[in-house]
Amino acid sequence: MPSWQGKSKGNKLGYRIFIGVLRYGGVQPAYFLLRFVAFYYCLFSYRSSRSIFQYFHRKIGYNRFRALISVYRNYYVFGQTLLDKVVVMAELPNPFTFEFDGEPHLHDIVSGGKGGILLSAHLGNWEVAGHLFSRLQTRINIVMFDGEHQRIKSYLEGITGGRNVNVIVLKDDLSHIYAIHDALSKQELVCMHADRFLGGNKTMEMNFLGEPARFPIGPFLLACTFRVPVSLVFAFKETTNHYHLYATEPAVYQSPRQGGVEKAIQDFVLVMEEKVKKYPLQWFNYYDFWSKD
Repeated sequence: MPSWQGKSKGNKLGYRIFIGVLRYGGVQPAYFLLRFVAFYYCLFSYRSSRSIFQYFHRKIGYNRFRALISVYRNYYVFGQTLLDKVVVMAELPNPFTFEFDGEPHLHDIVSGGKGGILLSAHLGNWEVAGHLFSRLQTRINIVMFDGEHQRIKSYLEGITGGRNVNVIVLKDDLSHIYAIHDALSKQELVCMHADRFLGGNKTMEMNFLGEPARFPIGPFLLACTFRVPVSLVFAFKETTNHYHLYATEPAVYQSPRQGGVEKAIQDFVLVMEEKVKKYPLQWFNYYDFWSKD
């Protein structure tokens, strides 16, 4: 099975077409066009479809027919979350409503005056709640792999305009560590995914959905090193127009020498497994997550 390569599929023309439909037709016509795109990926993205099929069949326990249907539904919901993200970031007219469990926890982090780390996963669509984060009255720093093609990133930045968001790109020279330290010293929030890693990264094996899987140590090591509050944040699409957001109570972990990293990973995996079981269609993972390679 292939491992994750830190890159996303898609091209500039595809983004341009969908953004044009969103601007001039709205969300529903874009969703209709998306049905055909999802079917295309089911037919022609064999490796990713096989991985997500095995997840539904072996880990969630669906029979083969339901697992096959769920592959298509997963692609379709994934496409919806991408479109929803563009709609919200570009502040286009939209019908979305939001329910936020745990928003006071994030306000507590901001008022604490130490900055904080928000950890999430490729699960749901927490980025779509970015406009809610503006109520926190602090700068948001998003840490990401530079796996997207620069043309697509530039195009999306052009249509979304300026926001109180800063992107910190993970680099081999570890300069991102200094950028994260600088953000936290300014009492800002740092957001990152903690469920994927690239080859060569340090990992820790944890039991996930009944089988050992590897998780990156980096995000949790940062949390334990800087000793700032950590909250786990997720957002899920519950209906066509409604999102349910979650933020856990902040936790401050001990230093790595005192077992803080392992405790932080255990807490993250426990919550992530709970959310995957509740929203199985919204785990957007298209490689063998349990691979030992």
